[in-house]
Amino acid sequence: MLKIKNLYKNFGSIKAVEGVSFEVKKGDIYGLLGPNGAGKSTTISIISTLLQPTSGEVLYEGSNIFLDSKPIRRDLGIVPQDIALYPTLTGYENLLFWGNVYGLKGSQLKKRISEISDIVGLNERIKDRVDKYSGGMKRRLNIGAALLHMPKLLIMDEPTVGIDPQSRNHILDTVLELNKQGITIIYTSHYMEEVEYLCNQICIMDEGKVIALGRKSELVELVKEKTQISIRFDKTDVCVLNSLKEIRGVFDANIVDEGITLFGDNGDTLLAEIIAKATEHGRRIESIDVKKPNLEAVFLHLTGKALRD
Repeated sequence: MLKIKNLYKNFGSIKAVEGVSFEVKKGDIYGLLGPNGAGKSTTISIISTLLQPTSGEVLYEGSNIFLDSKPIRRDLGIVPQDIALYPTLTGYENLLFWGNVYGLKGSQLKKRISEISDIVGLNERIKDRVDKYSGGMKRRLNIGAALLHMPKLLIMDEPTVGIDPQSRNHILDTVLELNKQGITIIYTSHYMEEVEYLCNQICIMDEGKVIALGRKSELVELVKEKTQISIRFDKTDVCVLNSLKEIRGVFDANIVDEGITLFGDNGDTLLAEIIAKATEHGRRIESIDVKKPNLEAVFLHLTGKALRD
């Protein structure tokens, strides 16, 4: 359905996207995972034809979107990270406005607004002004505006930023339901748990580059035999870090969030060694957290930093 081939985008001396390539197939919920500044939003702005790349291609249904943008613009819905609503208008009036932009009229538009209000769970508040909405309600209406023309491809750029847990869960469930209805979705986030929950294909980006892609199970294979252990000491420094790196079975160790996160092949043995090293250096262990391999571990393994750093 969509192929991104060797995409580059420079803003002066800043290299926002460097050689990004991936493929989104029909029916995917395709996750773009990475910290803020990874290049996710720039990549989707290029896919949306809002930005021209410095070089590279984007093919939609086999055609270069920069030679003919009409097919993808006709089929594309975009949920931007920033709220694209008029606060002094009601929810209904906002959907009416965006429906007109998409070329919908009369009874057809009224029917779609009714359907969208139900999908995003705003039936009872659709006639209220948007400036009276909570942050989560605004996010849901933002999604609704992108669905009016029944897109085949939906891009959602961090749609749960800054909202309450209940609204977040509603949005995640809405994404799954839209996908069941046949919409292919590109979902960007820096929340690992969201991508794990939603996406059947995942592309991990950092500093403008793709550092890994595939199914969740394929990515976790990269750290399959590695237990992740996060330790907080009363004092964390390079001295204790280097000491932990000397433990047999430790593959990698880094200072993360004022603690130390390491990967090893035998959790029970490592815990005993960690305690011994802490005692040797006169450090007090404040907490230890042992985790099975997940996408956070994959990211930390590949970049040496936590996802939200």
